[in-house]
Amino acid sequence: MQRLTRTTARTLLAFLETPRSWRYGYDLMKVADLSSGTLYPLLARLTDDGWLESRWEEPELPGKPPRQLYRLTATGRVHARHALERAQASWLRLPHTREA
Repeated sequence: MQRLTRTTARTLLAFLETPRSWRYGYDLMKVADLSSGTLYPLLARLTDDGWLESRWEEPELPGKPPRQLYRLTATGRVHARHALERAQASWLRLPHTREA
């Protein structure tokens, strides 16, 4: 991952709240305050990069669709923490603008 966007940072922070837990996309959309059109491509990219693993959960009730779950891999936990630390340091170095 080249540059950490604020969208990616919010998503990684949501995962790091409970880093070993499986999370649903809908839950992540609420926590990170993202639309599905923003979140799901990001989850796919993080999965392709090896930061996340995913699995399908079979529905508890007949007729309900299966849901996909995501969680950070061991490597993803390390990379996420380092990326957020670097991003925070970078954001702190940005020049502050004065409000009029």
